Formats: sequence, structure tokens, C-alpha cells
Amino acid sequence: MGSISLKNVGVTANIPLFQDLNLVIGADDRVGLVAGNGNGKTTLLRCLVGQAEVGTGEIIRSRGMRVGLVEQDVQDTLKDLTLYEAVRRALPVEDRESDSWRVDVALDEFETPAALRDRPVRALSGGWQRLALIARCWVMQPDALLLDEPTNHLDLQKIFQLEEWLNVTARGIPVVIASHDRAFLDATTNRTLFLRPGVSRYFSLSYSKARAALEEVDAADEAKQEKELKEAQRLRRNANELKNIGINSGSDLLQKKAKYLKQRADAIEDAQVNLHRETSGAIRLTNSGTHARVLVAIEDVPVKTPPGEVLFRTGKLHIFQGDRVVILGRNGAGKSQMVQMLRRAMMKPDSEAGIRVSPSVVLGYTDQELSQLPVKETPMGFILDRFDLGDQRSRSLLAGAGFAVEKQTHPIGELSFGQRARLGLLALRLQEPNFYLLDEPTNHVDIPGQEALESEIRLHEASCVLVSHDRSFVRGVGTRFWVIDGKRLREVDSPEPFFAEAKGQEG
Repeated sequence: MGSISLKNVGVTANIPLFQDLNLVIGADDRVGLVAGNGNGKTTLLRCLVGQAEVGTGEIIRSRGMRVGLVEQDVQDTLKDLTLYEAVRRALPVEDRESDSWRVDVALDEFETPAALRDRPVRALSGGWQRLALIARCWVMQPDALLLDEPTNHLDLQKIFQLEEWLNVTARGIPVVIASHDRAFLDATTNRTLFLRPGVSRYFSLSYSKARAALEEVDAADEAKQEKELKEAQRLRRNANELKNIGINSGSDLLQKKAKYLKQRADAIEDAQVNLHRETSGAIRLTNSGTHARVLVAIEDVPVKTPPGEVLFRTGKLHIFQGDRVVILGRNGAGKSQMVQMLRRAMMKPDSEAGIRVSPSVVLGYTDQELSQLPVKETPMGFILDRFDLGDQRSRSLLAGAGFAVEKQTHPIGELSFGQRARLGLLALRLQEPNFYLLDEPTNHVDIPGQEALESEIRLHEASCVLVSHDRSFVRGVGTRFWVIDGKRLREVDSPEPFFAEAKGQEG
């Protein structure tokens, strides 16, 4: 058993990311690490494992402690190895022969099919690549475990499986999880650190309860500051009145008292700190509107793989104005294929037999790979080329989406995935659609961004079809739910039975 202690820890990168962190992460602590995109979560994880240096303070790990970090991306050097070999290479060279059995144990814990173990990592789905990184970390038998966005690309069954694994197999060691998945944090953590540039907040609570406590603390801080600033204003008014009376009456005593009151007001104002405001960038949508009641009519059409294999049939369906349809199903069931089929039908009328789209539909589309973004272009060039808004307007829009001036001229491929997601959502808004097709739109979007996206979809009564494994997002936006059940699509009243079934299958 061991612990990780943080004493007055801070890191600055152009601006402060965080400062004065003081906490101890012990054996039974499962810490959810929450912050906006680019606000220091990954940096703190790298400091905890020793891959990066802190700017101030110190991090003390128990003597001999092995800290494992599961990063977001697969290294290029691993992609041509088989899954089995990529995990085996995590072992020290001298132990790879004698301890290779650990590889099978780690892969068995995630029910890895035998056929996948000999497949090159680059040929695996994003979800299996993510589990490969977790297995690589676990095979080294760490004494503490750090995970950076572990649920990205996982389907719901694998998310439940990871929750179970963390709560059973990995229990008893310190765990820190940086994640934007609110339901996952609730299921796996008992501590929450809200990382902020000024005063970070730490609660011995899981995410939702900690979020409620944080809102109370923030409200109290705001009320206190407002009260103190009003007191400073009162003191200044009194000081000015006394000063004028003192001058007119020739009283040095009144002028001294006026000076004292002004000094008290100055001290109160100087003691104020900037209260935290989320600054990761606003997310806005629009709804250009349509008078059509039925936007899409679907006959009983087959949904196929690119080679032509039928995955399921849709049955007869209609999508009405204002519907927010969530497609649910296991990975590989055909969710994304159905989204692509609808996209083709909307982009080119009559291209998909059995699907009729209202001529008034204006499509807005984004996928989980953000394939609509040209990685070699800059955000500024992308917005200018696509929307012809002029330099000043384009700069203003990018700044509002959280892009500092210097980031606007960097290649898109050099941006973080969170920044790319916000750029994709900005472009989506500028298309002024009245129908949205969204395939995993919350991937890489931070919690404030997810909540803003939910709010915008509801506010504009946007018609949409979406795919998401984020339970909180699905619950927040969906009004209709289609479940791929074997070879058929069926409509259900709520996503909860699907969630319960998915959890049961992995339980």
C-alpha cells in the first residue's frame, strides 16, 4: 500500500494551470479529476507519474511505488505490433519470457477474443486500442493507477466492464481518473478534484454530489465577494464625505479618519480574488427552421456494411420536426452505418431507396473522428474558406469558441482533440442547419461543453438523430430512442432498459 502526496503543487504554462494543490491520495481513494479542455488534467497526471516537473511545490510518492499512467493515444511504435505483443512489450525485457502469462491474464480480464490478440494494433477499433493501453499498464502491476479519458471510443458494454474492473480488480490502490463522462465518474470515484487556475476544490464525494457541493461553495464565494465589495464602496463614500467636511472645517482629525477608511476600502478590494469562470469556449447551435412536419420518412430498408452485409432492417419510421432521436446498440451493430445512410439521403435526394427527405432539410453533420476537419489547414483558414465571413468576424467567432489568437493560425492537426471538437461544433453552427446528424458529438468535449451542447439542442428545439455512449448526454437530450435489437430496429420509451441490459451483459 502507498500514497501520493501533493504539497503546494502548481504548474504554469503561459498562464497558471493550477496552483497550491495540497492533498494526499491514499489506497482507497478514487479521485475524479475534472477541468475544462486544456486546463491541466493531463499535465497533472504526467506530474503525478513523474513524466513532467511541477513548477512549484513537490509531489511525494511512497518509496518504491510504481505508478501506471494510461494515456489517451497509442504510440506509433506500438501500432504495427499485435495486440498481444504490444501488451507484452510493457514488461521489462528481462521478464518478458518468464512473466508473459501476465499478458493473457490482463487480456482475459477484458474478455479479449482470441482473434483480436494476433491482430495489429492499428487494425483494432478505437475502443480496443484504449483497452490495450489499460492492459499494458495493468500488466506492470502498478501500485497506483492514473487514467486519462479512459472511456473515449468505448461502447457502453465496455464502459460498464471497465467500471466493474476498476471497482473490483483494481480496488485497494490509489486511482485518479481524468474524464468528461459524468455517469462513469459517479460509478467509479469517491473523491473529486475540480482543477482550476486559482483555487482548486477537492471534495470527498463522487462527481454529482461534489458538483452540487461546488456550486454551493461558488455561490457562497460570490455572495461573500459581493458583500465585501459593497462594504468597500460604503467606506469610500464615507471617506469622501469626511474628507470634504475635514477640508471645509479645517479638521486634520477628520481628514486622517477619511484616509484610514480609504485604506480599509483599498485593503478589502486588494484581497479579492478572481472568481472562477469557465473559459474553455462557448458552444452555440442554431436552427434555421422549416415548415415541414415530417422531415424524414423511412420504409423498411436494410442497413448494410460497406461490403454489403445486411446488419438490420429499420422497419417503417418517420422523423418529425423537433424529434431528438437517439440510436442505441452495441459496437458493430450498425449505428454509424445508419447515420451514414441518412447522411447520403439528405445530401443527395433519391440516392437511398426507401428514404424520403423533405426538400426543406438543411443538414448539419459531425462524426466521432471529426473527419470534416482538414488537419493541415488552420482554424482561421478553415472558417474563412468555408464560410466567407471576413477576417475580423472569423477571428471573433474563433475567440468565442475558445481559440486564443495564436491557436487560430496553428494547423488543426496540432490542436488537442477537445479543441478540434469545438472547432467542428463551430463549423456545424455556421452551416445554419435545421437537422443535425451527430455521431458521438461529446467525444473529447469537456463537461461544461457537454452541458452547453445539451442546452443548445433543447433551446433551439433542434431536430436531430444522434449516436452516443454518454449516458448523461443521452438522458439529457433524447426524446425518442431506437434500439438495434438483433436484425431489427425497434423504438422504446426510455434508454434505461438498454442501459440495464448492457450492464447485465458485462456484469
